[in-house]
Parts: sequence; C-alpha cells; structure tokens
Amino acid sequence: MGKTETIVGIAGASGAGKSLLADQLLQGLRQTYDSGKIAILNEDSYYRQQHDLSFAQREQVNYDHPDAIEHELLVQHLKSLRAGTSVQIPQYDYGLHDRKPETNELIPPQILILEGILIFDSQEMRNEQDLKVFVDVDLDICLTRRMRRDIQQRGRDLESVLTQYETTVRPMFFQFVEPTKKFADVIVPRGGDNFNALRVLKNHLESMLSK
Repeated sequence: MGKTETIVGIAGASGAGKSLLADQLLQGLRQTYDSGKIAILNEDSYYRQQHDLSFAQREQVNYDHPDAIEHELLVQHLKSLRAGTSVQIPQYDYGLHDRKPETNELIPPQILILEGILIFDSQEMRNEQDLKVFVDVDLDICLTRRMRRDIQQRGRDLESVLTQYETTVRPMFFQFVEPTKKFADVIVPRGGDNFNALRVLKNHLESMLSK
C-alpha cells in the first residue's frame, strides 16, 4: 500500500460547482491512470454524529458553521492517508441529518481531492493541502444550483431550502467561506464549467502522477 503524496483542496460556496470540478478531474485522470491512484473525499461526510438530538433539533442545526463538522477527525484521516494507512470514512444521511451506522474504507490514493465549503477554515487543515483551489461563482447561480440539488436529490421542499439559505447558508458564506479565498493558490471562476482551468489543473496533476 502506498501513501497519499498530494492533497488538492477545492473550496467555495455551496452550489459553486466544487463537486463537478472534482468529478471532472477524477474522470479525466482515470482515463489514463489506475483508479486507485486518485480519489475524492467530501467534507460533508464529516458532519457530526447527532444521535442524541431529536429530528426536530437536528433540523435547527447550522450546518454551514465550522462547528457542525468534525474537522478534527478529517485532519486525523488526512494525516493517516499521508502515512499510508487506510481510514474509515463516515457516511452522512442528508434526509435524517445524521451519520449512517456504516463507514466506507478509503485506501490511500497517490492524489486525494478534498472538497468542501470550509476546508480552508483552519491552519491545521490548510497545512495538509498541497494545492488549494477556490471556486468563485456568483451567489445567485449557487442558489439556483442548490435549490435544484436539494429538491431533486435530497427530498427537500422549496420553502425549507430558501429558509436555510437566507438564515444560515448566505450569512455563513460571508462570515466563514469567502474570507478563506485569500488562502487559495488558484481561483477558478465558473467552477466545473471553466474548461480552461480544468485543463490546467488536470495537466498539473498528471505531471505529479507520471513522476
């Protein structure tokens, strides 16, 4: 078993296209390289376990605040992957607002793409990332994408999506997410739709994989 040599962080607002950019990089690289050489890790998997809260209480949690995410476990897992040790990734149920009982094993890939809104929030997390990418997209576009995703994929209704966006998502973006853009090595406008940026990032990662 090898070690994770490079961790690429992709941050940005909810709905900015971080997952799309990460998936396009993954699929593009897997056309040439073994699938075990590159993997994606989502920050969402580390939302805290909330078995002790009722469903009504879990609905009131501010999921866009850093305290909602078990970043200490995420950092521990990143360090383990760098050391060549497999980790058990929590699985999160968006419908229940809680973790599932099962976990998924992640064997250390050569390159790990870490994506999430708050992955640049702390110095400790930033220290584990060799390349930091910030996806910079207009918030109106982010809201449209978020509504489509949450309604179609997560069983949410329009009113709950808009309420959450107005009360936590948008204000937390300006308080915690947007300020971390200054830590980025690369800023990508338009997210996964920016094919020139995608090509540059893909070429950069290919040069690492070919060493």
